[in-house]
Amino acid sequence: MSNSTETISHDSMSPISANERTMSLFSTFFLWLGSNVVVTTVFTGMLFVPDMTYSTALIVIILGTLLGTIPLILMGNIGTRTGLSTMALARGAFGQRGAVLPTAVNTIVLIGWSWIQAYMGALSLNEAISYLTGYSNINLFTILTEALVVLMAMYGHRVIETTEKFIVSFMVVLVVIVFGYMFITFDVGNLIRMTVMDNPSITVSAAFDIVIATVFSWMLMVSDHNRYCKTEKVGMVGTYLGFSVSTIIAMVLGATVSGFSVLNHITRTYDPTVLIGHFNPVFGFAAALVIFISVLSTNTMVLYSATMSYLAIFKQHHFKKIVLILGVICIFGALLKDWLLTNFQGFLLMIGSLFIPVVAIMLIDYYILKRKHYDASEIISGENKLYWYSNGINYVAYISFIIGAVFAYYFSYVHPISGTTILTFLLTCVVYAGLMKVARKALVPEENKESEVV
Repeated sequence: MSNSTETISHDSMSPISANERTMSLFSTFFLWLGSNVVVTTVFTGMLFVPDMTYSTALIVIILGTLLGTIPLILMGNIGTRTGLSTMALARGAFGQRGAVLPTAVNTIVLIGWSWIQAYMGALSLNEAISYLTGYSNINLFTILTEALVVLMAMYGHRVIETTEKFIVSFMVVLVVIVFGYMFITFDVGNLIRMTVMDNPSITVSAAFDIVIATVFSWMLMVSDHNRYCKTEKVGMVGTYLGFSVSTIIAMVLGATVSGFSVLNHITRTYDPTVLIGHFNPVFGFAAALVIFISVLSTNTMVLYSATMSYLAIFKQHHFKKIVLILGVICIFGALLKDWLLTNFQGFLLMIGSLFIPVVAIMLIDYYILKRKHYDASEIISGENKLYWYSNGINYVAYISFIIGAVFAYYFSYVHPISGTTILTFLLTCVVYAGLMKVARKALVPEENKESEVV
C-alpha cells in the first residue's frame, strides 16, 4: 500500500487486505476493553445516582449497554468485511459526494470528544498531584495529557493496538484497587439502601436513552479499528465483550462514586480521585491514574478516528501531519475547561440526534439493501460510479436522515418521551428502507440496474 497518506503503520484510506490484519481475539478484546473505561463515561454514570436508586442504575446501565452494543458490532463488522474505515463506508449509503457532510460533522464531533476527555482527565491528574505535593496547574496537565495522546496517535493503529494491551492491563489492576478501596472503606449496604433525591432530573427511561446514546457515540469510529480484525468472529466477539465490560465498569464506577460522595456529605462528583483522595491521598493518586490512563487509551483512539474521518474527505493529505494539526486544535479546545462540563449532557443528546439516523442508514444500506456487499476499491476510487446515485448524492439518505434527526430532536428536547434513541433508530431504518425501495429505479443509473441488488 503506497500513497500520500501512508505512514510507518500504513494508515491510509485504502482497504486493509487480509495479510495486513493484525488484531486477534485477545487484542480486539483489549482494544475495546480500554475504549470506554474513560472519564466521560464515568461522568455519565454519575448522572444516575441519586436521581434513581443504585440498584436501578445498575440494571439500566447493564441492559442499555448489552442492547446498544449489538448495532455497534454490526457496524464494526462492515469494516472487518470490507477493510474500510467508517466514514469511507458512508459513501456506500450517502454517495461519493453525499458522504462529505456527515464525515465533516463526525470529524468535528470527535474533536469535541477529545476536548472533553483531555480536560476531565487533566482534572483528575491535577487533583492527585495537588493531594500529594500541593502543586496545582490544570492548564499544564491538560496540555500534557493531550500531547501524550497526539504522540501515540501519530504512529498509527499498530502502535495503538500494541500499547493498548499494556495500558489496559495496568488500568484493570488500578480499577480493582479503586473499587476495592471504596467497598472496604464505605458501607455498600448504605449505598444500596440510598433513597432517591427529591425532584430527580433524570428518569429511568432518560437514563436508558443516555446509555444507548453513549454506545452510539462510538458507532462512527468502530470500523476504523475493526478493519484490522483477522476474522469477522474475532471482531464481533472481541468487540462485544470488551466494549460491554468497559462501559459497564465505567458507568458503575461513576454511579458508585456519586452515591458514596453524597452519603459522605462530599460535593457530588464522578471522580474517584476526589472521593478517595479526601480520605487517603495515596489511593486517591491510584484513582487518578485510572482516569489519566483511560484518557490516554480512549483519546488516542478518538484522535486516530478523527484523522481517518478527515482523510475520508481529503485523502491526499498526510496522516501524521493531520494528527498533529488536529491534536493542537484539541489542546486549545480542552482549555475551554468548565464550559465543556456544563454542556456535556447536551453534547450526548446532540450525538443522538445527529448520528443515530446516520448509523441506521448505513446499517440498513449494507445489510439489507446491498445484502452485505460493498465494492471496497470502488468506494475509494469512485471510478465506475457504482455509488454515485444522483450527482454523487443519495438524496433519499438525506431525506431519511432529516426525518430521523427531527424526530430525535423533537422528542428529546421539545416533547421528551421514553425510548427516543431506540425509536429514532427504528424509524430511520424503516423510512430509509422504504424510500429506497420506492426510489430505486430513479436512483440507479441504467447501466448499473442489473448489478444493483435490493
